[in-house]
Amino acid sequence: METNLERVYKMTFASVYPLYITKVEKKGRTQKELDTIIEWLTGFDTTTLQKLIAEQVTFEEFFKRATLNEHAPLIKGVICGVRIEDIEDPLMKKIRYLDKIVDELAKGKKLEKIMR
Repeated sequence: METNLERVYKMTFASVYPLYITKVEKKGRTQKELDTIIEWLTGFDTTTLQKLIAEQVTFEEFFKRATLNEHAPLIKGVICGVRIEDIEDPLMKKIRYLDKIVDELAKGKKLEKIMR
């Protein structure tokens, strides 16, 4: 039987990215700002992001190819009711880092503050 973690890992980045765009645009932010923070976290520029979306890569593959920013561990707080610092699974922690910075962007936080 598939666990919740496995289900999340097998989700494609392409299926979630439009939801991120909608979330930040509803709050007056832009796709360009979204791409900027994703690049800061993962090292993927907009062209690479689009390629990964076209390839329908899973979150597992997405983060396998990413070069995580050395400051990513400074991303702290609660996401989906769970404190990021307490997440033990390395891949889930990376996914939650991404969720958290998207939330911060949607909540109006300045890019400089998000990109610690």
